[in-house]
Amino acid sequence: MPSSSVGYILGFCTAVCLVCAVFVSSSAVGLKEKQEANKVLDRQKKVLGVAGLLEEGQKISPEEVQALFDSRIRPELVDLTKDAPSDAEFDPGTFDQQAIAADPDTSSEAPKNKAGVQRVPNQALIYRVSAAPIQGDSFETSQYIFPVEGKGLWSTLYGYVALAPNGNEIKGLTFYQHGETPGLGGEVDNPGWKAKWQGRLAYGDKGSEPGSWGAPQIRVVKGQAGPVGTDPHQVDGLSGATITSNGVTNLLQFWLGEPGFGPFIKTHVAKG
Repeated sequence: MPSSSVGYILGFCTAVCLVCAVFVSSSAVGLKEKQEANKVLDRQKKVLGVAGLLEEGQKISPEEVQALFDSRIRPELVDLTKDAPSDAEFDPGTFDQQAIAADPDTSSEAPKNKAGVQRVPNQALIYRVSAAPIQGDSFETSQYIFPVEGKGLWSTLYGYVALAPNGNEIKGLTFYQHGETPGLGGEVDNPGWKAKWQGRLAYGDKGSEPGSWGAPQIRVVKGQAGPVGTDPHQVDGLSGATITSNGVTNLLQFWLGEPGFGPFIKTHVAKG
């Protein structure tokens, strides 16, 4: 068959496509395990970062990340249908909260909200941070870390918020996945902006009783917020990114409120 014929060209193209398809499929299958491991590693680094145990940009090996995580972090499952700790068995490395929330059998429809949350998972994975390396059964909780998510301008932001043992003081906020505009909404990743959250209050005034907190009061404002001592419930807005800033407010108020972890925090976390 002449190399310039239509049949030859179609056959050659088909053969090339088949070879490429086999190569891509083989690569995807072969790399899947490594990709999943890297995903778990990245989540662990984010949890350690929001807990203040890993500095921004700090170089650390996967083995060191795992060792630090195991020595200071304890994953725990929360039953949001009962607002209580869950006794269900789970694997922190494979627990997929997004998949659980997407399944009608393992989630419930969220009430109408500004965060754009459609469904709330029945089970959610939180983390307790030990004040010192874990020794046997000894564990003094220094922070609680809760997953949060909600709509920004272009994407859904997925992250973690860390609270002090009183359930009110914010120790940190970070996002591990989003598609916001670099230099604008993408500034949610800016270490300087994330540092502004430390010491802010999610609910009532400092020292107030959990029963008097009401709905979450934390919010991102347009422009600059005051210092923590006089303006504890507000954080500086992101310049040129009003919708993303509002999105951060909305997602925190949703997940720290009644539809999310609010009842659990006030009952099982807050210590006055």
